[in-house]
Formats: sequence, C-alpha cells, structure tokens
Amino acid sequence: MHIGLIGGIGVAATVVYYQRLTAAVSAQRPGPFDLTIVHASAEELLRNNLADNRHEQAEIYAHLINRLKGAGADCVAITSLGGHFCYDETVDLSCLPLVSAVKPLDAYFASQGFSKVGLLGTRVVMQTQLYGQLARTQAVAPVDTLADVDRTYQTMALAGHVTEDQRAFFLSEGRKLVEEQGADAVVLAGTDLNLAYGGQTLEFPVVDALDVHVDLLARLATGQQSLDHVSD
Repeated sequence: MHIGLIGGIGVAATVVYYQRLTAAVSAQRPGPFDLTIVHASAEELLRNNLADNRHEQAEIYAHLINRLKGAGADCVAITSLGGHFCYDETVDLSCLPLVSAVKPLDAYFASQGFSKVGLLGTRVVMQTQLYGQLARTQAVAPVDTLADVDRTYQTMALAGHVTEDQRAFFLSEGRKLVEEQGADAVVLAGTDLNLAYGGQTLEFPVVDALDVHVDLLARLATGQQSLDHVSD
C-alpha cells in the first residue's frame, strides 16, 4: 500500500517518521515500498490550532491530500498529534482514507496494562485527553505547568531542536506525572518530544505515540493490515 504523509509539522517530527517508518517496513518485509511526503507549514498549523480554526486547517490538509492522491497514495497520515485537532473536519473533506495517530493508542495502552497515563504535548492534546478518545485508560496532564509545557513544546517544535534547559524541563514534567499523579507511563503525545526524550536513560516508562502510529502504518504498507478497521 502506498502511504502518504503530511509532514513539516514540524520538520524534526517528519524526519523521525521517515526514519522509523522505513526501518519498520524493512524489518517486516525487506525491499522497496511506496511512500510520498508533502510539506505543510508548522507556523500556519500553530496559528489555526491556537485560534481553533478547524475548517481552515482541514481545507489546507485537503489540498495537500489531493496532491498525495495525485502521487498515487492509497491513504494518508498527519505526522502531528497536535495537528489532529481538526481530524473529523479533514475526514469530511479528504479524498483519501485518513489513518489516525490517536485512535490506536487506547488499545495499545490497554494491551500494556496501563490504567493511567500521563500526557505531554500541546495544550489541546493534554486538555482534551487525546481528543477524548481514551475509553479504557485514564489520562492525566500537568496542572499548574500546563501552559508552560504547551509553550515550551511549541517553541521546540518550531525550532526543530531542543535546548538542554528544555530537555530538563520535559524530563522533570514527565517524572512528576508518575510520582505525583500516579501515571503508569508517560506518553509523548507530541511528535517532536523525541527531541527531548530520545537517547535518555529514564527511571519511568515512556510511550512514544509516534511509534504506535508508525507500527500501524508499516503494517498497512506491507499488507499485514487493511484499512477497513483503522480509518474513517
């Protein structure tokens, strides 16, 4: 299956998607596979997200999805959990099936035996507890520092790299979700958080939501999964 990715939101997250998806496909079925990436504007997405301009962003996605269809893609994925804020609106306009990065997470958390997870990401992702799509797992998020987490995340994502102060901040916030709020694991619910958490030795479990999405996309790419049960 030909996979289409809406990238650029941000660039660092897109690079990680590309790296991990190609590695996952190669591990499942060595050889070439079909993948096309289009570039969206992180700055434009941020403006629309903050203003809750769902239809405006969905129209931008729809234009990019038309390009992916023209390139031969069979389905499309948005490489940003924050970018899913207008997912339903995008489904209505899309000429291709969308593969959500949010929907597979509830089943994954349950399979790991997590009764409570702590979320780090954008304000909307944290406040809505992954857009209200967790049915089997309770979610918690930073309370007093939620705005700081959101602001620091947006700054890091737009820059495409992490400073040592930012890394220390995100690691501390993750630790507090476990120690103070009782989370069984910290969920990197922002695709750019791998910049802060990648390569770190941690004393608490961490789930990179990007990896769950990539695993699903790899199974689609190799024909081990059909679109019937994973897209709208």
